[in-house]
Amino acid sequence: MKANGKDLAATDRDRAKAQRREDLLAEATRLFAIHGYAGVSLEDLGAACGISGPAVYRHFSGKPAVLIALLVGVSQDMLDGGQKVTAAGGGAEEILRRLIAFHTDFALARPDIIQVQDRHLVTLPAAELQLVRKLQRAYIALWTEQLHRIHPEETNAVVRFRAHAAFGLLNSTAHSAHSPRTSKAGLRKLLNQMAASALFTRVG
Repeated sequence: MKANGKDLAATDRDRAKAQRREDLLAEATRLFAIHGYAGVSLEDLGAACGISGPAVYRHFSGKPAVLIALLVGVSQDMLDGGQKVTAAGGGAEEILRRLIAFHTDFALARPDIIQVQDRHLVTLPAAELQLVRKLQRAYIALWTEQLHRIHPEETNAVVRFRAHAAFGLLNSTAHSAHSPRTSKAGLRKLLNQMAASALFTRVG
Protein backbone atom coordinates (compact mmCIF):
# COMPACT_ATOMS: atom_id res chain seq x y z
CA MET A 1 0.00 0.00 0.00
CA LYS A 2 1.32 3.41 -0.95
CA ALA A 3 1.94 5.97 1.72
CA ASN A 4 -0.37 8.98 1.56
CA GLY A 5 0.85 12.55 1.17
CA LYS A 6 0.72 13.17 4.91
CA ASP A 7 2.94 10.17 5.62
CA LEU A 8 5.44 11.23 2.95
CA ALA A 9 5.57 14.76 4.33
CA ALA A 10 6.23 13.40 7.82
CA THR A 11 9.01 11.19 6.45
CA ASP A 12 10.59 14.16 4.68
CA ARG A 13 10.43 16.20 7.87
CA ASP A 14 12.02 13.42 9.88
CA ARG A 15 14.75 13.03 7.30
CA ALA A 16 15.42 16.78 7.25
CA LYS A 17 15.50 16.89 11.06
CA ALA A 18 17.97 14.00 11.22
CA GLN A 19 20.17 15.69 8.64
CA ARG A 20 20.08 18.99 10.55
CA ARG A 21 21.13 17.15 13.70
CA GLU A 22 24.07 15.58 11.87
CA ASP A 23 25.04 18.98 10.48
CA LEU A 24 24.97 20.48 13.97
CA LEU A 25 27.19 17.70 15.32
CA ALA A 26 29.65 18.12 12.47
CA GLU A 27 29.88 21.87 13.03
CA ALA A 28 30.12 21.41 16.79
CA THR A 29 33.07 19.08 16.30
CA ARG A 30 34.82 21.62 14.10
CA LEU A 31 34.10 24.60 16.34
CA PHE A 32 34.96 22.82 19.62
CA ALA A 33 38.27 21.70 18.11
CA ILE A 34 39.14 25.25 17.04
CA HIS A 35 37.77 27.34 19.91
CA GLY A 36 37.28 24.87 22.74
CA TYR A 37 34.00 23.79 24.28
CA ALA A 38 33.77 26.88 26.51
CA GLY A 39 34.52 29.17 23.57
CA VAL A 40 31.51 28.13 21.49
CA SER A 41 27.93 29.21 22.20
CA LEU A 42 24.72 27.73 20.87
CA GLU A 43 24.35 30.93 18.86
CA ASP A 44 27.74 30.21 17.25
CA LEU A 45 26.68 26.66 16.52
CA GLY A 46 23.36 27.69 15.06
CA ALA A 47 24.94 30.38 12.90
CA ALA A 48 27.39 27.84 11.48
CA CYS A 49 24.38 25.82 10.30
CA GLY A 50 22.32 28.76 9.11
CA ILE A 51 19.81 28.70 11.97
CA SER A 52 19.27 30.74 15.13
CA GLY A 53 20.68 29.74 18.50
CA PRO A 54 17.23 28.98 19.97
CA ALA A 55 16.50 26.71 16.99
CA VAL A 56 19.31 24.41 18.18
CA TYR A 57 17.05 23.47 21.10
CA ARG A 58 14.81 21.61 18.66
CA HIS A 59 17.62 19.06 18.40
CA PHE A 60 19.53 19.27 21.71
CA SER A 61 18.53 20.28 25.22
CA GLY A 62 21.65 22.42 25.54
CA LYS A 63 25.35 22.58 24.81
CA PRO A 64 26.20 19.73 27.23
CA ALA A 65 23.85 17.47 25.25
CA VAL A 66 25.80 18.29 22.08
CA LEU A 67 29.08 17.25 23.71
CA ILE A 68 27.49 14.07 25.06
CA ALA A 69 26.17 13.14 21.63
CA LEU A 70 29.60 13.72 20.10
CA LEU A 71 31.72 11.78 22.57
CA VAL A 72 29.34 8.92 23.31
CA GLY A 73 28.66 8.65 19.60
CA VAL A 74 32.28 8.44 18.53
CA SER A 75 33.07 5.84 21.20
CA GLN A 76 30.14 3.72 20.04
CA ASP A 77 31.22 4.15 16.41
CA MET A 78 34.73 2.98 17.22
CA LEU A 79 33.47 -0.07 19.11
CA ASP A 80 31.01 -0.97 16.35
CA GLY A 81 33.70 -0.63 13.71
CA GLY A 82 36.21 -2.65 15.71
CA GLN A 83 33.69 -5.43 16.31
CA LYS A 84 32.96 -5.57 12.60
CA VAL A 85 36.68 -5.94 11.90
CA THR A 86 37.16 -8.77 14.38
CA ALA A 87 33.96 -10.53 13.27
CA ALA A 88 35.53 -10.99 9.83
CA GLY A 89 37.84 -13.56 11.43
CA GLY A 90 41.39 -14.62 10.62
CA GLY A 91 44.61 -15.04 12.54
CA ALA A 92 45.57 -12.69 15.35
CA GLU A 93 48.11 -10.77 13.27
CA GLU A 94 45.68 -10.42 10.38
CA ILE A 95 42.94 -9.10 12.67
CA LEU A 96 45.30 -6.67 14.36
CA ARG A 97 46.48 -5.31 11.01
CA ARG A 98 42.86 -4.70 10.05
CA LEU A 99 42.24 -2.99 13.41
CA ILE A 100 45.27 -0.79 12.80
CA ALA A 101 43.99 0.12 9.33
CA PHE A 102 40.53 0.87 10.73
CA HIS A 103 41.88 3.11 13.49
CA THR A 104 44.33 4.83 11.14
CA ASP A 105 41.56 5.68 8.70
CA PHE A 106 39.47 7.05 11.57
CA ALA A 107 42.33 9.20 12.89
CA LEU A 108 43.07 10.65 9.47
CA ALA A 109 39.42 11.26 8.60
CA ARG A 110 38.26 12.72 11.95
CA PRO A 111 41.12 14.59 13.63
CA ASP A 112 38.73 17.21 15.04
CA ILE A 113 36.78 14.71 17.14
CA ILE A 114 40.02 13.30 18.56
CA GLN A 115 41.00 16.79 19.70
CA VAL A 116 37.59 17.36 21.25
CA GLN A 117 37.75 14.06 23.11
CA ASP A 118 41.28 14.66 24.38
CA ARG A 119 40.44 18.13 25.68
CA HIS A 120 36.88 17.81 26.89
CA LEU A 121 36.15 14.21 27.85
CA VAL A 122 36.33 15.08 31.55
CA THR A 123 33.67 17.75 30.95
CA LEU A 124 31.03 15.04 30.51
CA PRO A 125 28.58 14.37 33.36
CA ALA A 126 29.55 11.38 35.49
CA ALA A 127 27.05 8.92 33.98
CA GLU A 128 28.02 9.70 30.38
CA LEU A 129 31.72 9.69 31.24
CA GLN A 130 31.28 6.22 32.75
CA LEU A 131 29.51 5.08 29.57
CA VAL A 132 32.31 6.39 27.36
CA ARG A 133 34.90 4.65 29.52
CA LYS A 134 32.93 1.40 29.27
CA LEU A 135 32.79 1.65 25.47
CA GLN A 136 36.50 2.45 25.33
CA ARG A 137 37.39 -0.53 27.50
CA ALA A 138 35.39 -2.78 25.21
CA TYR A 139 37.24 -1.38 22.19
CA ILE A 140 40.64 -1.87 23.83
CA ALA A 141 39.66 -5.45 24.67
CA LEU A 142 39.30 -6.18 20.95
CA TRP A 143 42.98 -5.35 20.56
CA THR A 144 44.29 -6.99 23.72
CA GLU A 145 42.53 -10.24 22.91
CA GLN A 146 44.57 -10.54 19.72
CA LEU A 147 47.74 -9.31 21.41
CA HIS A 148 47.46 -12.09 24.00
CA ARG A 149 47.39 -14.58 21.13
CA ILE A 150 50.57 -13.09 19.65
CA HIS A 151 52.38 -12.50 22.97
CA PRO A 152 51.03 -15.19 25.33
CA GLU A 153 53.97 -14.66 27.67
CA GLU A 154 53.05 -11.04 28.39
CA THR A 155 50.86 -9.82 31.25
CA ASN A 156 47.57 -7.98 30.85
CA ALA A 157 49.29 -4.75 31.81
CA VAL A 158 51.93 -5.13 29.10
CA VAL A 159 49.51 -5.92 26.28
CA ARG A 160 47.32 -3.01 27.35
CA PHE A 161 50.39 -0.80 27.25
CA ARG A 162 51.08 -1.96 23.71
CA ALA A 163 47.52 -1.13 22.66
CA HIS A 164 47.60 2.30 24.29
CA ALA A 165 50.97 3.03 22.68
CA ALA A 166 49.47 2.27 19.27
CA PHE A 167 46.45 4.47 20.01
CA GLY A 168 48.70 7.30 21.14
CA LEU A 169 50.70 7.08 17.94
CA LEU A 170 47.68 6.99 15.65
CA ASN A 171 45.68 9.63 17.52
CA SER A 172 48.65 12.00 17.67
CA THR A 173 48.06 12.78 14.00
CA ALA A 174 45.13 14.93 15.10
CA HIS A 175 47.53 17.33 16.85
CA SER A 176 50.24 17.37 14.18
CA ALA A 177 50.74 19.95 11.49
CA HIS A 178 50.93 17.72 8.43
CA SER A 179 53.17 18.85 5.64
CA PRO A 180 51.23 19.56 2.44
CA ARG A 181 53.93 17.55 0.70
CA THR A 182 52.92 14.42 2.59
CA SER A 183 50.06 12.61 0.93
CA LYS A 184 47.38 11.07 3.09
CA ALA A 185 48.12 7.72 1.46
CA GLY A 186 51.79 7.99 2.37
CA LEU A 187 50.95 9.01 5.93
CA ARG A 188 48.50 6.13 6.26
CA LYS A 189 51.16 3.64 5.17
CA LEU A 190 53.71 5.06 7.60
CA LEU A 191 51.27 5.02 10.52
CA ASN A 192 50.23 1.45 9.78
CA GLN A 193 53.86 0.32 9.74
CA MET A 194 54.79 2.17 12.94
CA ALA A 195 51.75 0.87 14.83
CA ALA A 196 52.45 -2.68 13.65
CA SER A 197 56.00 -2.39 14.97
CA ALA A 198 54.71 -1.30 18.37
CA LEU A 199 52.30 -4.21 18.52
CA PHE A 200 54.23 -7.08 16.99
CA THR A 201 57.84 -6.55 18.10
CA ARG A 202 58.91 -8.97 20.82
CA VAL A 203 60.75 -7.57 23.80
CA GLY A 204 63.87 -9.22 25.17
